[in-house]
Amino acid sequence: MLKVGIAGFGFMGRMHWACWQREAGVQVVAVCDSNPNLRQDLGKAIGNIQGAGRGIDLDQVQVYQDIGSMLDQAGLDVVSITLPTHLHAEVTVQALRAGVHVLCEKPMALTLEECDRMMTAARESGKVLQIGHCIRFWPEYAAAAEIVRSGRYGAVRAATLRRLSSVPTWARDNWLTDPGRSGGMALDLHIHDTDYILYLLGRPLAVSSRAAEFQHKGGMEHIVTSYLYAADQVVTAEGSWAMASSFGFQMAFTLALESASLVYDSTQTPTLRVCPRHGEALIPALAPGDGYSLEIGHFAQRVRGEVTETVTTLQDSCQSVEVVLAEIESAGRGEPVLL
Repeated sequence: MLKVGIAGFGFMGRMHWACWQREAGVQVVAVCDSNPNLRQDLGKAIGNIQGAGRGIDLDQVQVYQDIGSMLDQAGLDVVSITLPTHLHAEVTVQALRAGVHVLCEKPMALTLEECDRMMTAARESGKVLQIGHCIRFWPEYAAAAEIVRSGRYGAVRAATLRRLSSVPTWARDNWLTDPGRSGGMALDLHIHDTDYILYLLGRPLAVSSRAAEFQHKGGMEHIVTSYLYAADQVVTAEGSWAMASSFGFQMAFTLALESASLVYDSTQTPTLRVCPRHGEALIPALAPGDGYSLEIGHFAQRVRGEVTETVTTLQDSCQSVEVVLAEIESAGRGEPVLL
């Protein structure tokens, strides 16, 4: 039985809770959160994705307000770190040194130096550290990656990815809109698509970005990036917190392969279509579940020492931070940044 603790019990912590509950051979035994009224506040709605926070019962769970106490006293095998990004490196290193396997939410950290600290601690501890890049596991994105890698429709000639949302004002103390704590929209939201592009196509030669700023709050609210690969390959991604609240949320992509187009839109049914150059569109089979549950299942397999496909590495997660930081630099300078 894997004993699990969750550090940070806001929206994403509650999402991890729900996923761990569905995982066989696992028991969530501890939760750590700075909110002294956590039990009373569980019924409050938070977040922009359905499913987090439903049916939570902490009666048999030890609740802590100090991460050190949880690591010392709860007898954990695993901890999910779902804290604000500026705390990722510090708490990850602390947990690894305490002999606990770590699943840390994305982005890995705010700086490359912090990413290096986390990788060093993982190597020295011998424990599993995985960063929660759930899009690599998301059924539609995973199916598209399998199709691309199979080569049956040829190489990717063009790709456009979108991730659009209103400002996430539901986070406690509005930490998500504070670039000093979250890294801002590009590092918190847009990194999903940057990471997926790197997963599909590898490291680009350069990035060229344009961005719009918040009118009143400061910080970036919308970014469009071109990722420079071969001269005849066009790859772009758009991320936004600029949408009206009534818009909701959309993630989407269009991949133009040599002999087919792959089209995904989270707001449509079916969500994913394969459109061959000749013949009718196809609806591919998808893995059951969502990216959160599938990444947690993958992590649990790694912790148990089971043989698993390599979906993400710490070097991948660090590189995604590196590329997004280059995008932010490009947007600020108004010119491409070489990688």
